[in-house]
Amino acid sequence: MEMKKRISLELRNRTPAEVAELVVDNCRSSDGEIEGLTDDFKELEFLSMVNVGLTSLAKLPSLPKLRKLELSDNNISGTLETLAEKCANLTYLNLSGNKIKELSTLEALQNLKNLKSLDLFNCEITTLEDYRESIFELLPQVTYLDGFDAEDNEAPDSEADDDDDDEDGDEGAGQLGDYEEEEEEDEEGSEGGEVGLSYLMKEDIQDEEDDDDYVEEEEEEGGEEEADVRGEKRKREAEDEGEDDDEDDD
Repeated sequence: MEMKKRISLELRNRTPAEVAELVVDNCRSSDGEIEGLTDDFKELEFLSMVNVGLTSLAKLPSLPKLRKLELSDNNISGTLETLAEKCANLTYLNLSGNKIKELSTLEALQNLKNLKSLDLFNCEITTLEDYRESIFELLPQVTYLDGFDAEDNEAPDSEADDDDDDEDGDEGAGQLGDYEEEEEEDEEGSEGGEVGLSYLMKEDIQDEEDDDDYVEEEEEEGGEEEADVRGEKRKREAEDEGEDDDEDDD
């Protein structure tokens, strides 16, 4: 598909001024030039033109808000001065897989004062002796070259940062979960305390009932003893009466 037609499709009933991101990878530029992209894309912040057969950036329109530009796997060998003129606020530029061979070709990027990340992977220039040291010296504003800084520290990944945020969120949820578990334990402990208190109260009640039973048993035993004494007393009285009757007969 031609680049101009592809850009028209990507608009999706929007005006160019409403577009902040535009991806036209793998379409075709008929003459190696940018087609269908105009100054009307004044709000564009991200533009990707990977493998579209570009040989020149001469027709790049003015894109004052453009921050990130993907141009990998094309045939660009120069005309980089257009970037400084048209996209002065670029912070990320990917030129990997292009025809860049000499350091002098990159001198035009010195005017991109906000450029922090530059990718030249698979360009012939990477075979030069002291390639990395030379680029960092030529472009002191650049922090990351081919994904690493001058001390070989890897560039941060925005997706990785998002993952870290998710993990932090999980940790926060875990802390909340621990708090909830503690609350549940406290509730269980409180219930246990109530059960323990009820149990003790029941024991006290049982002890009182046992004391009452003991008192009743003592009373019953005392009553039996009194009944035995009365029985013996009646028996003696009967015997005494019998003896008195025998004496009267005599």
